[in-house]
Formats: sequence, C-alpha cells, structure tokens
Amino acid sequence: MCTAVTYSTRDHYFGRNLDLEFSYKETVTITPRNFPLRFRKVNDIEEHYAIIGMAYVMNDYPLYYDAFNEKGLAMAGLNFPENADYKEEKEGKDNIAPFEFIPWILSQCSNLKEVRELLKNINIAKINFSDDLPASPLHWIISDKEASITVESVKEGIKIYENPIGVLTNNPTFDIQMFNLNNYMSLSTQAPQNNFAKELNLQTYSRGMGAIGLPGDLSSASRFVKATFTKMNSISGDSEAESISQFFQILGSVAQQRGCVDMGQGKYEITIYSSCCNMDKGIYYYTTYENSQITGIDMYKENLEGNELVNYQLIKKQQIYMQN
Repeated sequence: MCTAVTYSTRDHYFGRNLDLEFSYKETVTITPRNFPLRFRKVNDIEEHYAIIGMAYVMNDYPLYYDAFNEKGLAMAGLNFPENADYKEEKEGKDNIAPFEFIPWILSQCSNLKEVRELLKNINIAKINFSDDLPASPLHWIISDKEASITVESVKEGIKIYENPIGVLTNNPTFDIQMFNLNNYMSLSTQAPQNNFAKELNLQTYSRGMGAIGLPGDLSSASRFVKATFTKMNSISGDSEAESISQFFQILGSVAQQRGCVDMGQGKYEITIYSSCCNMDKGIYYYTTYENSQITGIDMYKENLEGNELVNYQLIKKQQIYMQN
C-alpha cells in the first residue's frame, strides 16, 4: 500500500511512500521536453513540459509511480484495489490508460486549473500496458503549489474530490477517508483535560497523551489519519535541509517495516522507497528501505531539451558516515 503527502515551508513539497512486497527495479527518471510521449488512444505529444519522478521504464516508456513537472505540478498513483473501476473505450472521450495518466497530465498542465479543464473529457480506459503488465487498480493525488485534488475512477464514473489536507492513502474511497477524520477531532498535540469525570483526580502521567487514540497500525485508513495528524501539526524551519528532513519524518510516521505486514509465502510489505519533490526547485529526493541517507537529483542539471529518457539507478546500499 502507499501514502502520499504535500507540505509547504518556504518552498512546496510533494512525495510518497511506496509500500510493496517486491520491486520493479524502478529508477528516478527524467522525461525531457522533446521525448515523444506515445498514447494508445489519444494523440501523441512530441513537445511538452519536462518531468522527473520515480518510474519503471519498460520498452523505453516511463511508467511513473509519482512525478512532477517543471511547472511545479505533481502527481502520484496509489493502490486502490476493489474500488478502481476502469471503463471500456468511449467515443468522443479522451480514453487514457491508467499507466498513461501521469505523463498525460504532467506533460501538458502547469496547474490544477488546467488539470480540471483537461479532466472534463477523460475516460480512464481498461487498457493494459501488455499481457505481462495488466492495469494496476489506482487512484491519484494531483497537486500544484496551492492545492490538491484526488481523482478516482469507480463504478459510478470519474470522481474528483478537493483534497484540502494534501494526503492520500489507499482504500476506502476518499470521501469516506475524509469523513472518518471526524472520529478523531478530539485529538490534540497538547496535554489533555479531564473531561472523563470531574469527580476523579485523573493525571497526565506522560507527554503526548493528547493524541491517545491516534491509530498506529499499518492499514490504509489508519495511515490516512496518522499522516494527516502528523502533517497538519508538523512544524519545520524553512531551509531546504530542515524542510526535507521534516518531510521524511512525516512519511516515516507511516512507514512499513519488514515483518509487520505478512503477505504469505515469506513475503512482507515494506516501504521500498520514500520520495520528496521540491516543486519549486525541480529536485527529486529519495530514501530506500536499506538506505536512509537522502539522495537528490536536480532535473535542471540535465539537458531538458533532449529527446531521450535520463535514468538514475537507486542507491539502495546503506550509506554510513563513521565519525571516528
């Protein structure tokens, strides 16, 4: 499963945890402005905004998990099993395969206003990348520097939700996840008051008791609440180092450790990587399960006028600084 969040200090940040029991050998991939983007049912795009993000590159096509473009528009696809419902092709609609959705949006939109306009005619079609790579059940968070939306293709059709918290996990649907936050409105970062019984001399015996009841399990509904509480109450300095450190701390609050989510047959779901995108500076930061050191890739240090994908293999081996 997965968790995506946004965060703002002096700059604007977007990123996610990818939680799976296996890796597709993903790379940090830059799609320069002149790399031709081919689509199955709509017109190809020869020239477009440059994009950087995490992708599995198959047949020279970037299958992005999360990415952002040079205009500061970001997007991530998260697992949405049982709820995702892709449709048959519809005449007169923009029939977009799920694996095409991120490059289709990020290649031609600079902000959410343009995204909303483009989505008016979309049909997320039931199209597999190949026989070996069927369409994954996904929903998406799309963010610019000011706001976020969630896009879900469900049985009733395309649902577009305003996402005022800038957080997304997996099931259930986004409207139910948001409603569930009502159950936690009494939580606080401050010491609790005795509302249980005034006749009892109840004591706060530990710091952090105002958040008793905050979920700590790894289910998607609980991670949604935990990530929202952590993000909404998070305080950071506005330097780049302070900001990205705080961002990874937020993601770390809902990270998955090997052994805690048993998938059977000796497989365990883990946080394979965590990402943090500086939407203003064009830098993609990441950590991996085995390597907690933050690694950064600056899209502007590449030739963005090129016509070939640029790929960076992930540094997965732990980097340890010995101080003596």
